Amino acid sequence: MNAEEIREICLSKKGVEEGFPFGNETLVFKVGGKIFLLVSLESQILQFNAKCMPDRAIELREKFSTILPGYHMNKKHWNTVICDGSIPKVLINTIIEDSYQLVLSSLTKKIRAEFAL
Repeated sequence: MNAEEIREICLSKKGVEEGFPFGNETLVFKVGGKIFLLVSLESQILQFNAKCMPDRAIELREKFSTILPGYHMNKKHWNTVICDGSIPKVLINTIIEDSYQLVLSSLTKKIRAEFAL
């Protein structure tokens, strides 16, 4: 999986905006003004940070050596996912979707209504 594939997955979700608020090396995706995914563009091997439920975060870290506590993030709620080919694409899609849904669910009812299908 490459950065463009991650970008396409993120931008396919309703209400997502992308930007570079932390410099040119970190692509950030937000919904409702809140970050749900950060992609490191300077890493040799693609990696991204995604929000995750704490129990699920631990479960994923135990199962995959390429899923680590979130780099420069709250380690309880964020994972860093290293895309070296060892994690199935379906799971990467699920991790991105879960992160998006977690952040979306934390938004106010009014903001969530703007993104209703």
